Amino acid sequence: MSLLTKFVLGTMVAVGIGCGIASSSGKTAEINEAPMNTSVPTIDTESTIEQQKGLETAIFAGGCFWGVEAVFEHVKGVKNVKSGYSGGTAKSANYDDVSNGVTDHAEAVEIVFDPKVVTYSELLKVFFTVAHNPTELNRQGPDTGRQYRSAIFFTSEEQKKTTLDFIAEVDSSKTLPKPVVTEVVKLDKFYDAEAYHQDYMKKNPNQPYIVAHDRPKLEALKKQFPEFYVKK
Repeated sequence: MSLLTKFVLGTMVAVGIGCGIASSSGKTAEINEAPMNTSVPTIDTESTIEQQKGLETAIFAGGCFWGVEAVFEHVKGVKNVKSGYSGGTAKSANYDDVSNGVTDHAEAVEIVFDPKVVTYSELLKVFFTVAHNPTELNRQGPDTGRQYRSAIFFTSEEQKKTTLDFIAEVDSSKTLPKPVVTEVVKLDKFYDAEAYHQDYMKKNPNQPYIVAHDRPKLEALKKQFPEFYVKK
């Protein structure tokens, strides 16, 4: 059994209009105030995907992309992060259609990273601990609908195996209150989100949704993974 990494995320309460306060049904979403107090194991397997200039790409979906993007922008070895959409049936994606649930895309982030500095397994560790709650089905906190589902869109069989091994160990460790519900599917297409969504937390640090839901994720990264955190 791998070493377990402890982490705690405090209660987050929605206090304003944000990434997806309205559900796909158009009704105001219920606010989930349950804190995440748990641990996840470290997986030592490293991704060996070869890409131009030695960089690799990971595609993660974990609720509103503002906070997930902000977390990974502050992880060592990450060269670029973009908000976007993946996993749907439509051949295009935009915020209105995705938010209305008509495309089945998920809000996702594209992470370009240097595996010599940070491994794919270490990115999984951050994703499953401070970036989102992997036990919430088709929602994250106040945001409801499949567009806010937990998902990993793998780009290689190596990423798929590493992800499935990681999830299996998390579940077998019984450290989470509920089983992981993260979907693991092959990447088909990543669509860039609109320009105003990119670097949203950096541009809007005092927006109420950011303050309530996303800033705590960044603080958790600094506290729980100081070895990964870089100030930008």
